[in-house]
This record gives sequence, structure tokens and C-alpha cells, in this order.
Amino acid sequence: QSTALWKVGPQGTIKDYPGFSPSVDAEAIRKAIKGIGTDEKTLINILAERSNAQRQLIAKEYQASYEQELKDDLKGDLSGHFEHVMVALVTPPAVFDAKQLKKSMKGTGTDEDALIEILTTRTSRQMKEIAQAYYTVYKKSLGDDISSETSGDFRKALLTLADGRRDESLKVDEHLAKKDAQILYNAGENKWGTDEDKFTEILCLRSFPQLKLTFDEYRNISQKDIEDSIKGELSGHFEDLLLAIVHCTRNTPAFLAGRLHQALKGAGTDEFTLNRIMVSRSEIDLLDIRREFQKHYGYSLHSAIKSDTSGDYEAVLLKICGEDD
Repeated sequence: QSTALWKVGPQGTIKDYPGFSPSVDAEAIRKAIKGIGTDEKTLINILAERSNAQRQLIAKEYQASYEQELKDDLKGDLSGHFEHVMVALVTPPAVFDAKQLKKSMKGTGTDEDALIEILTTRTSRQMKEIAQAYYTVYKKSLGDDISSETSGDFRKALLTLADGRRDESLKVDEHLAKKDAQILYNAGENKWGTDEDKFTEILCLRSFPQLKLTFDEYRNISQKDIEDSIKGELSGHFEDLLLAIVHCTRNTPAFLAGRLHQALKGAGTDEFTLNRIMVSRSEIDLLDIRREFQKHYGYSLHSAIKSDTSGDYEAVLLKICGEDD
């Protein structure tokens, strides 16, 4: 099992808990689960206030002391969306993402939006760890599953992203930006028909800072925003994927705030998306996502969760979210 952990970032809502003791926590959790009636409050207070690295240590301690998997005990004792979040919290991030990808491709339809969201917002290093975790858990390669569930240019682009080959360097190359912008212009606006491969190659392999510069150059050359060109030239899930990359290049937290807003608005809540973003971004950029949410929609993520969820499920999501903005 890959226990590789993402680094706790300064823009996360969840930090390492000071004075942390895995054995004290494991014992308190055991009591909360095994007592008469489950003490959900204790479970929430502990699991939503420890970093993932700390939760892994609790799970290890729990297993050693009680010869039970913590996640199995949580599954056996809790139910519904609350159970899903609690299990997600004790899952290593790479394994969690692998499972989310699997779920997106399981059953009759494919949840393309979830595939797009995960593959466009993870770093190359994360993608490599996720692919490894995927193989460990399912004994099948992520690429093979993507290949059998998708097709055409969309498939090609997803496979490129799943490979984790996007450049991660922060250095930008002005000459390359000009060159790439010209290639994109020639492949789309400036051509009868579109050369999709060029879009995939540049948008899926260049670093985000590099793409930012390329999109500026693109505007100089074509007098159009790259987003408008993509909308005009491409269609379907492939278009959705490339637009997601453009949005992430410009502002990943704003892209994810948009996804949360979709999940929380209108009739019915999309818990699959809500749980995934809240858990997977809680140590990376959830503070930024909260700020963007407030900025774009005029109300706080906290209040959106409050009005759309209830009970223990609401309590744990609000705890992960942190204070109201």
C-alpha cells in the first residue's frame, strides 16, 4: 500500500495536530466505536483535526492494538455519506484518488467530469503515486482502465495526464511560449480543421506557469483568448478537459471552487464531488478554494455546506472546511 503523503501545505485547512499521540487517539476512537451507541462527535474531533500523515499513524496503532482495520470498523459502524467521508479521511491520499478514479469509471456510465477534475488538478508527482496505488489496489493499470472507458482525443489527453509527465519546473521559457502559441494558432484558428494532437501535447505536458505565458502570447498572435478558441474549435469531453486545464493554469482553487459550487447548488447534492474535493484539498489549498468561493458566489463555502447538508455529515464537512469566511 502506497503511504506516500502529500506535503502539508500552508493553504490547507488541516494542519499537523500539536501534541499528537497515535495511541491516545486510537484508544479514544476504539471507545467511540465500541461503546454503547457510536460517539460520532469524538470521531469527528479526532479524525478531522489530524493531518493525513497522523491519521495513518493512528490507523497503524489501531491495527496493532485491536487487530482490526480502522477503516473496516468505521465502515461497519457508520453509514451513508458520513461513513464515506470518515473512511476517506483515514485513506492515504494516493489510494483515495485511485479509488475515486476507479469509481468514476465503474458501472454503466463514466463520470467524465470527475476524471477531468482529478487528472487536471494533481501534480505529476501525485499522478505517479496515484498510478502506483491504482495498480496495487486493482492489479490493473490506470491507463488500461482509462483506455477501455474513453475514446478518441479525450482518451489520448487523459492518458497523457495519467502518465504524470507534465513539466513541474517553475522556470518559464519565453521563446518556447511564443513557439507553442504559434503552434496552437496554426493548429486551430489558422487552419481548415483542427489538429487536436497539438493541443493535447502542449496543454498536457507544459508546466502551468509556462502555459500562462503561452496563453498571453496566444492572445497577442490571434487577438483571441485561448478559451474562446478551444470553445470554437473543439467539442465534447475533449473540449471540457482542455478548458479545465486552462482554468487550472489560471487559478486551480477557482476551478475547484466552481466544482464545489456545482456540487452544492440546485436540487440534490453531489456528495461524490463534495467529499472528494473537501478531503483531497484539505491539506493543499482549501483556504484558497474558500476564498475563491466567497469571491465568485458572494457567500461562503461554510454557509453553502451548512444549508445543503445535515447531521454528522454536515459536522465533519464543516470541521474540514474550517471557520466561516
